[in-house]
Amino acid sequence: MIRRKKAATGVNVTFVLDPDTSPAHVSVVGDFNDWTPGTHVLRKRSNGTRSVSIALPVGHRTHFRYLGEGGHWFDDPQVDGHDAQGAYLVP
Repeated sequence: MIRRKKAATGVNVTFVLDPDTSPAHVSVVGDFNDWTPGTHVLRKRSNGTRSVSIALPVGHRTHFRYLGEGGHWFDDPQVDGHDAQGAYLVP
């Protein structure tokens, strides 16, 4: 699930995963962090989900994927679209 909330400097995007449908250790990687694994790790929350929030500029197409343990790459089903570079959202 992807949640978006307007902020003074852009949009806070929260990436949320259900622990029942994803690997135990996951980070979100994309052009906002130079595709560097481990920079934005999803942390366990009190409701059982895992999430991380990232501030992104408004209207900028942002490509990203999730990277789970064992090198397992996967996409969020709520992306805004796909292009030649993969899944993206536009905050």
